[in-house]
Amino acid sequence: MKLIKKQPQAPSIAGLALAASTMDRRTFLRRSGLVLGGTALAASLPMSFMKKASAKPAAEIDPKAPVKTVRTICGHCSVGCGIIAEVQNGVWTGQEPAFDHPFNLGAHCAKGASVREHGHGERRLKYPMKLVGGKWQRISWDQAINEVGDKMLALRKEFGPDSIFMTGGSKHNNEQSYLQTKFFRFWGSNNQDHQARICHSTTVAGTAAQYGYGAMTNSYNDQHNCKLMLFIGSNAAEAHPVAMQHILRGKENGAKIIVAEPRFTRTAAHADLYVRIRSGTDTAFIWGVLWHILENGWEDKEFIRSRVYGFDEVRSIVKNYTPDVVSDVTGTPKELIYKVAEMMAKNRPGTLVWCMGGTQHHHGTANVRSYNTLQLALGNTGRSGGGSNIYRGHDNVQGATDVGPNSHTLPGYYGLAEGAWKHWARVWDVDFDWLKNRFDQTEYDDGKGGKVKPMNMVGVTVSRWHDAVLEDPKNITQRSPIKMVLFWGHAPNSQSRGPNLKKAFEKLDALVIVDPYPTVSAVMHDRTDNVWLLPATTCFETYGSVTASNRALQWRDKVIDPLFESKTDEEIMYLLAKKLGFEKEMFKHIRVENNQPNLEDTLREINRGAWTIGYTGQSPERLKLHQQNWGTFNTTTTRAEGGPCNGEYYGLPWPCWGTADLKHPGTPLLYDTSKPVKEGGLNFRANWGVEKDGVSMLAGEGSHPVGAEIKEGHPEFTFGLLRKLGWDKDLTDKELDVIYRVAGINLAKGDEPDKAVQSPQSHSRKKLDLGKDMEEKLNGVNWKTDLSGGIIRVAISHGCAPFGNGRARAKVWEMPDPVPVHREPLYTPRHDLVQKFPTYPDKKVLYRLPTRYASIQAKDYSKEFPLVLTSGRLTEYEGGGDETRSNPWLAELQQDMFAEINPTDANNAGIRHGQMVWVESPEGAKIRVKALVTRRVGAGTVWCPFHFGGHFQGQDLRAKYPPGADPYVLGEAVNTVTTYGYDAVTAMQETKTTLCRVRPA
Repeated sequence: MKLIKKQPQAPSIAGLALAASTMDRRTFLRRSGLVLGGTALAASLPMSFMKKASAKPAAEIDPKAPVKTVRTICGHCSVGCGIIAEVQNGVWTGQEPAFDHPFNLGAHCAKGASVREHGHGERRLKYPMKLVGGKWQRISWDQAINEVGDKMLALRKEFGPDSIFMTGGSKHNNEQSYLQTKFFRFWGSNNQDHQARICHSTTVAGTAAQYGYGAMTNSYNDQHNCKLMLFIGSNAAEAHPVAMQHILRGKENGAKIIVAEPRFTRTAAHADLYVRIRSGTDTAFIWGVLWHILENGWEDKEFIRSRVYGFDEVRSIVKNYTPDVVSDVTGTPKELIYKVAEMMAKNRPGTLVWCMGGTQHHHGTANVRSYNTLQLALGNTGRSGGGSNIYRGHDNVQGATDVGPNSHTLPGYYGLAEGAWKHWARVWDVDFDWLKNRFDQTEYDDGKGGKVKPMNMVGVTVSRWHDAVLEDPKNITQRSPIKMVLFWGHAPNSQSRGPNLKKAFEKLDALVIVDPYPTVSAVMHDRTDNVWLLPATTCFETYGSVTASNRALQWRDKVIDPLFESKTDEEIMYLLAKKLGFEKEMFKHIRVENNQPNLEDTLREINRGAWTIGYTGQSPERLKLHQQNWGTFNTTTTRAEGGPCNGEYYGLPWPCWGTADLKHPGTPLLYDTSKPVKEGGLNFRANWGVEKDGVSMLAGEGSHPVGAEIKEGHPEFTFGLLRKLGWDKDLTDKELDVIYRVAGINLAKGDEPDKAVQSPQSHSRKKLDLGKDMEEKLNGVNWKTDLSGGIIRVAISHGCAPFGNGRARAKVWEMPDPVPVHREPLYTPRHDLVQKFPTYPDKKVLYRLPTRYASIQAKDYSKEFPLVLTSGRLTEYEGGGDETRSNPWLAELQQDMFAEINPTDANNAGIRHGQMVWVESPEGAKIRVKALVTRRVGAGTVWCPFHFGGHFQGQDLRAKYPPGADPYVLGEAVNTVTTYGYDAVTAMQETKTTLCRVRPA
């Protein structure tokens, strides 16, 4: 039964004669033409859907032309489903889910089944446009590039390079994401960020600080081996529908499922135990579970002894989270909390799955660390069927995070210290001083009593770019507020505090939107000038690699040529770099043909530099071989059984150590010591020194990967450590030459340090009198900066992980709370708990901006705004929704923005199901949506999807879109009414817990 009907103001759907009634899956597939290979759909659509603006005359189209099949990857969530696209005469005529693909096994969700329409969508932006006097004007690409470039250069001259902010997206492939970060670093600023900031930045920060890497430890497929799965802040059935086949396969194998959520989701419908918790109380809930585990002695004592640091401090914190306390804080009955603990203890290995329901909080990093600590306590980490299964959102959010535009790191999470910059300068083969001089040279207060230059200072985040526009300039840690923003593949309706964004848009000197669709960025403001729309292609009109949530890289072939006047993101970057004057440096070792940078070369450059996370063994050739042999990989282990990829794990999940020649198979399960490192085994990273406060940070004796020659914990590998062990003799002459050059010693021409001149003969074995300083530099060359890969190769040949063998950290001393504690949301319905569980003090500097905590929480808003507002995903739409709401097949399935309201709250407010209501925020914003009265949400909670845009506080903005580029479905963005709140470590926005009130419209 359809819950929500079409709004009258959606004439585009009516124009397409879409059915008004709900379609079941079979009918949907039949009408969309997918069951028939797409021919039915192709026959029913106007030719403008399927052809470029300069299409061939009909007489030149051969109806008997062969149908070409192309292997590609779905452009939506992070499962990474394989698709077989059918192309005839250059037109994408049909598609099939790849039945031999090891992830989706022939399955598709609604979004995946309709991606062909994304490629041929008529609601796309068709040519460059500019807002002039409040009207959209078509312009040429030359005019667009020249005007945008001239504006950037003028602002740079007057206000410095940091006056411009750029945000990337997670629908860019690895190569495009890497080029984005390279582009803006060559521009001379760290003021670039991307979608993961408001998705899983707290996951990355929290998990990396405990384990060593901030990524999913296991995989969707490995859930076949679970004995238990705990989902918290994750609604896989709707957000990752194809992942449910792996979840349910695990359940068929005997796994128990627990779901802890404020809302009874479709995932909860499959659970053995559903536990309703108050939004924003995750840490208290987890500590309540761990209280029972410790009280009953159910923890894995040997695992903790040998592989975990700081667990005694966890015990001292957890003892305060008694059943009475946790039940009061979370609203969960005590007996259910005990039941969760008992089920997890008795069903091991168990995995813990989370998504943005756990991350988007002002204490999101603390939530993540509590999840991981529970897994460490149970000994679930580093085991098949266990681990931290972090479901990412978009098709390449993992890869974009790994190598793309983060405001706080260089590619591969190298940080912003001088050593990291020098490493990447070597990879890029550019002079470090030239790169350094591209940045503002002023020193600023680092917020810790010191001084720092912008090159070494984290940049503004996408969650708060608007504050960097509106904040008093004297409070911003840079020369000028933001004057210009490039929204490059990102939707602003995914960011909180919508009215603040609107003000910031209107205050900017200039706004540039690069996207296949105009996005809400084009319409939510009242600007009349200096807005440029640049039509980028979709992911199906280019090629490259994307990284699924399990860290596996997949190659995506180009399906069709760019449609209309759209250009690939990489071509747009090249044209802008050329206009700005640094294209020769940026593309020095990347071939460019017809303004198109070669993406195979781009991946090879990533391979040359990203040693930290093992993005080095996945050459284009290896990934393409995997793509052509999907069916040879086991669907549980993901390991190839015979064939040309025999023994390798699908997608060579990182870390895939060393160069491609080393043939490392990839690492399917992080921190799994049951197999050798050379076969994908691993231990925890030794990333925090040898000891802390007299306690060893290295793994205990006997805790090492199978086959390791060092049988105990040890630090990361450097050239100096290889020398001490006598393993330096295993290095080749070529590897030694590179190591010496990294240290600034050129064995061929000693007077030219740092120059990559090939030695005509080996000088590396000679005894050289280098002096103390040079010896220290040489010994300090480590596995992360050795461009030869030799240190990694030698370490693995002796059975060791190159990053050492350390302990996981249950106590993280750099964090605001070394052991997580519950902190009430800034806008809390339980203000009576604030004194006992307060937030953080206000911060003077967090990512260049002052950030409020206690000063907001000091006021009790709960009397006037008594309901908790939270948000989540729908099956039909993705992200900000511009792309999917522009797809007629998806738009038919969900046509209205809505709010789920419990019957008790609805009756108290005089609201009836299907009625229009106002949802109002404590900060003065409001949205007009439909009421869906349901017991899925508990009394006191309101839930909204976050994929809508195009309405703003009751106003329909359809007329403001460029003609023909308005999505079929518009609606209010829930983030118009989400409120202030940012994670104390990453500046993640707090969208999952705020307050609201609801009244009839």
